[in-house]
Amino acid sequence: MDFAGLRSHEPAVVDDQEREAAVIAPIVDRESGPHILFTKRADHLSDHPGQMSFPGGGREPEDDSLEATAKREANEEIGLKPTEVSLVGRLDDIRTITRYSVRPFVAEIPDRTYVPGDGEVAEVAVLAVSDLTDFENYQSERREHPHYGEIRLHYFYVDGYTVWGATARMFVQLLELTTEWTVPPEPDREVGPDADYPV
Repeated sequence: MDFAGLRSHEPAVVDDQEREAAVIAPIVDRESGPHILFTKRADHLSDHPGQMSFPGGGREPEDDSLEATAKREANEEIGLKPTEVSLVGRLDDIRTITRYSVRPFVAEIPDRTYVPGDGEVAEVAVLAVSDLTDFENYQSERREHPHYGEIRLHYFYVDGYTVWGATARMFVQLLELTTEWTVPPEPDREVGPDADYPV
């Protein structure tokens, strides 16, 4: 992965939502190539249960900044120490259907074992960028969204996991800024607003 485009990127800011959150898109460098760490959210959560996500969460009053939020949440969720986080850039802020503005930070982290540390994370999955960028493992669809109008959803299928939703939206930008991968000009399918989402 080449971080030059990421480092020069001027990220868009979202400041019109009810709540703020921040995540870290963690890059693990291995001999076989770069990998991305994802968490699988616990099934009992009210927001996005069972979905793949980046470590992170909502801003608390004691957080001095959204960077502090991302680091605190990553430490709570997977035991990633703030001193282990080597930030390399930021992606665009995004809005979520749960009325959060989410600020994604991109960081390199050590290649070690990470274990779910709170009740919000069910699993930790470290997936190879080479698999994630294989178009055999990617699909997208266009649908009408009740909040955002016409949208394009991205799906990455690797090792039995499906990365989609807001996390896939952030991840697509990360790939386009750091690799040769680009979104195909047309989606694989168009679906109605009531079509099922992955479970």
